[in-house]
Amino acid sequence: SKSDAGAAVEAVFENIRNAMKSGDTVSLVGSGSLSVSDRASRTGRNPRTGEEIQIAASRSPIFKAGKLLKDAVNSDRLV
Repeated sequence: SKSDAGAAVEAVFENIRNAMKSGDTVSLVGSGSLSVSDRASRTGRNPRTGEEIQIAASRSPIFKAGKLLKDAVNSDRLV
């Protein structure tokens, strides 16, 4: 049913989020992989005032497309 499908999709995404929170890489076979990149703190500039500001360290999700996905995007045929 639609509600069962929605619950299954939400469970998959929750597992992906939990894995990425702990720093693991998640491989989606045929599509690519998801990982986490650590960004160091740095000094930036407020574009409105030109004042220097400190940008805090953060973690960012990274998606690296796999070969099958790249080939599908770059081809004229549907996969």
